Amino acid sequence: MSEHDDPRPVAPEAPLPGDCCDSGCDRCVYDLHNEEVARYRQQLAAWCARHPDQAS
Repeated sequence: MSEHDDPRPVAPEAPLPGDCCDSGCDRCVYDLHNEEVARYRQQLAAWCARHPDQAS
């Protein structure tokens, strides 16, 4: 499998400071971002295992 068929995952962009309303939402944009980062790290680890020569 080539990198063209299996591109490296892209890290999610962090929320901007103004994206949070500071009202204590149950699903804050920062909570959602943390979930996206965790999912990205899992995807990246799997990708690195498939592409050990390009993992750095």
